[in-house]
Amino acid sequence: MEYVLTTQALSKHYGHFKALDHLNMKVPKGAIYGFVGKNGAGKTTLIRLICGLQSPSEGEYTLYGKKNTSKSLHDARRRMGAVVETPSIYLNMTAEENLKHQYIILGKPSFEGIDELLNLVGLGHAGRKKAKNFSLGMRQRLGIAIALAGDPDFLVLDEPINGLDPQGIIEIRELILKLNQEHQITFLISSHILDELSRLATHYGFIEKGHIVREISAEELEAACRKCMHIEVSDIRALIRFLDKEKLDYKIISDTQADIYGHTDITDMTVKLAEEDCKIITINEKDESLESYYIRLVGGEDYE
Repeated sequence: MEYVLTTQALSKHYGHFKALDHLNMKVPKGAIYGFVGKNGAGKTTLIRLICGLQSPSEGEYTLYGKKNTSKSLHDARRRMGAVVETPSIYLNMTAEENLKHQYIILGKPSFEGIDELLNLVGLGHAGRKKAKNFSLGMRQRLGIAIALAGDPDFLVLDEPINGLDPQGIIEIRELILKLNQEHQITFLISSHILDELSRLATHYGFIEKGHIVREISAEELEAACRKCMHIEVSDIRALIRFLDKEKLDYKIISDTQADIYGHTDITDMTVKLAEEDCKIITINEKDESLESYYIRLVGGEDYE
């Protein structure tokens, strides 16, 4: 598999505090990589390092196979765009003027392509409207347009939907999917809004206290977040006997409740339990969410 970004024992220390602690991760080419962790876990520090805004204390990383110590890293980084923390836009400029300014910084010979870029991010109608009059979602899309000005094929977004209203979230989601699927842009997305991230990501990296605790594909995550049937009964021992006899995988939750994995014939189970004078009080299907999987993985409840 080809990787856009890899890190090897990457560390960043601030005095005695280890913001990154021997972090190892791999972002596959073409992926939408969801970078998940609590505040202070090291997400933004990693992003700042790969963007060249800070230097590692130890370890190394590669962009398109070029090590951070290589003289050719600059060329590899030109294939990368980023929106870190907040979009870098000039509020008193229009969207078009912001892009022209970025083109000048990049040394582009002309302003050709700006209209197409504005249309791509859904701002074709607002090219001459000053950014200070934009909604948060429009500013975020303009920030992405500026990041796209250098024609990158790797885009890093730090909390891209933070503070957006539902419509703004949908627009950013659709833009990311479009850029990934139609323009083959690889994404690294740091976000604490896990429900939304689960609608996008093809791969995940879970970071805790500066190191990756697990990397997993969306397919592997779906298998790990198994569907189950949650049942409450009057006699848990009778239920256990039935489940053991049927060789079903299950987890006892309490003296009256259990989660049953795999297919179960509910009618047959109801009849067999009734024969042992065991009543089914409630029964429902449930899925483990990305949020609950993450909490189970690292412990605690505050992932923001």
